[in-house]
Amino acid sequence: MSAEFEVSITDKDMYRFNLYHAYHGFQGILATMVGVWVLIMAGVTFGKVSVTYTALYVVFGIVFLVYVPGSLYLRSKSQIASSDVLKQALRYRIDDAGVHVSQGEQTADLEWKQIYRIVATKSQVLIYSSRVNAYVIPREAIKEQYETVLGLAVNHLERYRVKMNPFSL
Repeated sequence: MSAEFEVSITDKDMYRFNLYHAYHGFQGILATMVGVWVLIMAGVTFGKVSVTYTALYVVFGIVFLVYVPGSLYLRSKSQIASSDVLKQALRYRIDDAGVHVSQGEQTADLEWKQIYRIVATKSQVLIYSSRVNAYVIPREAIKEQYETVLGLAVNHLERYRVKMNPFSL
């Protein structure tokens, strides 16, 4: 059993990965909570404190809620623009041995025992080789081979390392 497909990463794909990575960690959740809390405080204290403080609350709330996605968007565009590897298509083969990635004459192999975790979102499959590094595979590149990739992951990884929905979108 194996799945083969070709992937071209766009800045939109990289942005989705960066958003997922940022907001599924403690720091992203905390930044969102602080942003919402500061905006709520602006509403609660409106009329009880000077207009300057209320305006500062609103500004800080917006900064917390808009700065991270905005900076991630700019970083994603920059990552794609500056990387020769990401500008070209990558060829993936996922089989019982692991994940094989090739581009021209270059190849890389990631055995199942080296995979930190595999996560599927509605738009991507992320194969993490560490807590922060992942192969980003858009769902449209996998298409009907998603079930094969899921089966291979379930067969070769511990259950807690697989976060994939059994139903393809």
